Amino acid sequence: MNPPTAPNQVWQLDFSEFETAGGGTWRLAACRDYWSKYEFGWHLSPTANQHDAIAAIELAVTEAQRLAGGVQLLEQLTDIATGEIRPVTTVTDNGGPFRSFRFEAFFATHPELRHVRTRVRTPGQNGSRERGFGTLKYERLFLEEIDDVLDPTVHAERYRVEYNTVRPHEALSWNRPHDVHTGRADPHVPNFPEPEILPTT
Repeated sequence: MNPPTAPNQVWQLDFSEFETAGGGTWRLAACRDYWSKYEFGWHLSPTANQHDAIAAIELAVTEAQRLAGGVQLLEQLTDIATGEIRPVTTVTDNGGPFRSFRFEAFFATHPELRHVRTRVRTPGQNGSRERGFGTLKYERLFLEEIDDVLDPTVHAERYRVEYNTVRPHEALSWNRPHDVHTGRADPHVPNFPEPEILPTT
C-alpha cells in the first residue's frame, strides 16, 4: 500500500482500554487519519465488538463530512471526470471484531470505504493509532481522578478538540491536525511559532 498524500486516504482504527477509579473498564474505539493525524472522535463502550468498531467508523465518516462542509464522503472520494471512487483504506489489526462477518458486511455496503488488516504480530503497522491513544491517556486521562464513564467521555472530547485545533505537532512540521486535514496547512512545510521578542532595557 502506497503512503497517503492527502487526508481521507488511510484511516487507522483500533480499541484501547481505560479503567476508572471506581473499577469499571471502558473501551475506546476511534479512527485517526494517517496523513493529518486528525482524531475523528471517540466511541466509548464497556464492550469492544464489531458493533463498537462500526460505530467508530460511522463517527469518522460523519466528522470527515463535517470538515468538508457537509459534502458526503462518497462524493469527496469520487473523481468527477471518470466516476472512479478512491475509497478510504481503514487499517486494523487482526482482532476478532475486525474479522467478523458483520464488520466486513459493513464495508461491502460502503463503496467509499475499504478494509485492510495488518500482518499478524506487526502492531507497528497501526502505530499512529496506538500513539494517539497513548497520548490521550498519558496527557489527560491518567492525570485526572476519573470515577465513572461520564468523566472519561468529557475529558477525552476536550482533549480531542485541543489536540486537533490548538496544539502544533512536530510530526506535522508544527502544524495542527485540523489545518492539515482541511488543506489550510501542508505537513511538510514548517510552521514554527514566532519567537517571543522581549523588550530591551
